[in-house]
Amino acid sequence: MPFPQVNAVIVGAGAGGGVVTKELAEAGLSVVLLERGDWPRYDEHNDDELVSQRTPALGNPFGPDDTHYRRVLANADGSTRTVLPSEGSYNNNAGCVGGGTASYGAMAWRFMPQDFRLKSTYGAVKDSTLEDWPISYDELEPFYEKAEYEWGVAGDYSENPFAGPRKKPFPMPAFPHNREANMLIAAMKRMGLHPFPVPMLRNSVPYNGRPACIHMRSCVGFACPINAKAGSQNTVIPVALATGNCQVRTGCVVAEIIVDEKGRARGVNYFDAAGERQKQLADIVIVSASATETARLLLNSKSKLFPNGAGNNNDWVGRNLQGHGYVGAWGLTEEESYEEAGPGATVAISDFNHGNAGLVGGGMLANEFIRLPYLFCNIRPPGEARWGKAHKDYQRRNFKRCVRLVGPIQEMPNFTARVSVDPTVKDDWGIPVCRLSGTRHSYDLQLGDFLSKKAEAIVKEMGATRVWRSGLGMGLSGGQHQAGTCRMGNDPNTSVTNRFGQVHTVDNLFIADGSLHVTNGGFNPALTIVAVAYWVASYIKTEWKGGKFRS
Repeated sequence: MPFPQVNAVIVGAGAGGGVVTKELAEAGLSVVLLERGDWPRYDEHNDDELVSQRTPALGNPFGPDDTHYRRVLANADGSTRTVLPSEGSYNNNAGCVGGGTASYGAMAWRFMPQDFRLKSTYGAVKDSTLEDWPISYDELEPFYEKAEYEWGVAGDYSENPFAGPRKKPFPMPAFPHNREANMLIAAMKRMGLHPFPVPMLRNSVPYNGRPACIHMRSCVGFACPINAKAGSQNTVIPVALATGNCQVRTGCVVAEIIVDEKGRARGVNYFDAAGERQKQLADIVIVSASATETARLLLNSKSKLFPNGAGNNNDWVGRNLQGHGYVGAWGLTEEESYEEAGPGATVAISDFNHGNAGLVGGGMLANEFIRLPYLFCNIRPPGEARWGKAHKDYQRRNFKRCVRLVGPIQEMPNFTARVSVDPTVKDDWGIPVCRLSGTRHSYDLQLGDFLSKKAEAIVKEMGATRVWRSGLGMGLSGGQHQAGTCRMGNDPNTSVTNRFGQVHTVDNLFIADGSLHVTNGGFNPALTIVAVAYWVASYIKTEWKGGKFRS
């Protein structure tokens, strides 16, 4: 029996999808939220490092799984290979209610005002698709504030002179600095830099009915056993359900957006948890499935008016794939820097996000989350033994004496880094899979080298006895911070949506995830994804109230 039509169907229960679900349900719209995974349960995933999302040696605890999912990676020489979710080149994002917010590190960064105006600030960059965002920091600031207060952010910017203006302080006090951070802070201050606490989407004190963080070392890559870490699964989605206007269906894999002969989205076709094909009709369709999966869904949604995929007559869907290249420096210390209390990352600097001579943008630097023993096995300076007794001796001697200072660079978007759909390979449901191709922009290597040298200088000033840098290669960038494949813009010829996430050529089809990002900042993008989702939802609510989109 077919499901009754609803006002809105939302694809993906991560950061963006959860926010839009809550906002529309509270506004009185009937909403169905479709999620390919299940609710995350700590008891099913616990803190086994071998199945951590950060080191998926034995699979991905929050999905997708290697049995049902696959992708194709196109190499520079024209060859291709099929990759599985447990492989890094898959550029995986979690598949569960909460998406990546169930297991992320939960850094809560606002982008800086300059991040929305990179082209105006620095000028054009050869062989790039660099553009300004069609929205400004000032326009997004109220939605950043809403995100911080509805989800709960702990922080303190009193010592950060580079942050954008804000009207209210953080709702919770910052987490205290750990031993590693205090060692770095002393060096940073001697160098005239400006260290401050990392803002976190986790409770430093009880907040919004959830308890304070208990400082488990196995935090990033894992679910929180007490829900102190904020995700859409324990903040906005429960609020949506409480309205009575929302239904969450898990285990649902969406195959296509239904677009009628008039160019309007009518709903979606999907496979339910039993593998049965289903249809959900709706007045509005919102896609929030991640930058790779959102692009794939639009490209697979072909119709008479859109033979190349919904909203893709300009060939921009799937283009400009960005992630974050992480660069920095490692150092070994005589005294122990390790502290058992998690999550580990407590101090950052933004001195190098902008204003670097001859460079476009930059990136923040922070100490890193706790590296568990399996992950630490891959952390070795050049020339160090990778196996045998010498390897084991290094592990025992340095596990508690290793410092890392690292950050994401502001990547340069380019047209050839892309998501398309493979013409032959399909997933377990018979849906054409993502085909990833292209490389990062060569400029990223220059910026990465700059930032890693800055990190190296700080770690040396700290007094490390042995220091080495980590840099970038030219491989395609995507991963946990994937963005850019359905960018927003004012020109329909060079963007997929308008400034409100509304697909230019399908007026009742919206995007609300990192796909919209024109550039991806020099910070973890989670809080910006949440804020932009509030922005998109606000527009939809206003238009709905005025009578738009109704069948």
